[in-house]
Amino acid sequence: MELIRDLYRNKRLILKLSKNDFKTRFAGSYLGIVWAFIQPVVTVVVYWFVFEKGLKVGNTVTKDGLAVPFVLWLTSGLVPWFFFSEALNNGTNALIEYKYLVQKVVFNISVLPVIKILSALYVHLFFVLFTVILFACYGNFPDLYMLQIVYYSFCMFVLVLALCYFTSAVVVFFKDLTQIINIILQVGMWATPIMWQLGIVDVKWQFIFKLNPVFYIVNGYREAFIDKVWFFEEWKLTLYFWAVVAVLFAFGSFVFKRLKVHFADVL
Repeated sequence: MELIRDLYRNKRLILKLSKNDFKTRFAGSYLGIVWAFIQPVVTVVVYWFVFEKGLKVGNTVTKDGLAVPFVLWLTSGLVPWFFFSEALNNGTNALIEYKYLVQKVVFNISVLPVIKILSALYVHLFFVLFTVILFACYGNFPDLYMLQIVYYSFCMFVLVLALCYFTSAVVVFFKDLTQIINIILQVGMWATPIMWQLGIVDVKWQFIFKLNPVFYIVNGYREAFIDKVWFFEEWKLTLYFWAVVAVLFAFGSFVFKRLKVHFADVL
């Protein structure tokens, strides 16, 4: 609770620094912040071309038997994953990147992971808008179900924040954690699942993939955009997700609090 109070008291500072972080990340380049959007767009186009044009993957049939263009099904799953991977990577390295602030006694370093995650959120909001427009181009216009994207984006924000309080604290002492996270993200993209449907797995084994909290969010995006299912209809998954997040947040904040007295010495 102390950590949450610190974040609330410093909300204006967090917002100001996150905007500055987003702008300075691409300072000096000709295209500036445009680079933040180019890579995810290229990734979507490459996957779409390989699967739909190269491997001749046609419409994707959802669990309710609804035929959906593959590009829509793919994009609705990739957009939350882009946010998760970028926010986790940037949040993990927050203390190292802002070590000059960590070494200042009067600065509240607990806000640093939040700043990096908010910076990634700005790009995410663009891609949510991009996805809404893409669906509209295929005749799927915005409706009330799509408002759940706000809820699922919040879910992702809190989940990544919980993870980053742990990873950002540990990486100060164990630099190899950055490489480990990159490997986990590479594997996690296929294990979530994002590029394939859970229905191809035997029903008795599907629960293993549902244990991944990111699955709840990716599945939620697709249910908001495609399946038209309210989050409270999946109440068991919802309760499980928030229980996991509560445990991760408690553990992450505990580790961060215990280790932060040593950050300035190590950095």
